[in-house]
Amino acid sequence: QVQLAESGGGLVQAGDSLRLSCTVSGNTFSLYAMGWFRQTLGKEREYVAAVDWSGTKTYYSDSVKGRFTISRDNAKNTLYLQMNSLKPEDTAVYYCAADPYLGVPRRRPNEYTYWGQGTQVTVSS
Repeated sequence: QVQLAESGGGLVQAGDSLRLSCTVSGNTFSLYAMGWFRQTLGKEREYVAAVDWSGTKTYYSDSVKGRFTISRDNAKNTLYLQMNSLKPEDTAVYYCAADPYLGVPRRRPNEYTYWGQGTQVTVSS
């Protein structure tokens, strides 16, 4: 069973930065496309960013493009999300997810197989 664990969330002010990490158990991390999603109460889980298995191809939602950077270190089984210029509307629980798929990373939550428990990010104005 693959297990994912996010860390790095917290309370920050608008304009600040945070880096989220997601560690993945097992030895198949490099075979997964990885994604970050976020969710607020009463809303559907929202796609944030994704990276292919190699780390060379990255994709972002329009709402975070230019501010967030997704990356991965396959040697450390770890996924990252560097979040700069944070805004109050970025407040959410952030989840990492793994998709055993070697093509272009997908955007829909139901296409991802494994999920972490989430980490809260709160941005005050």
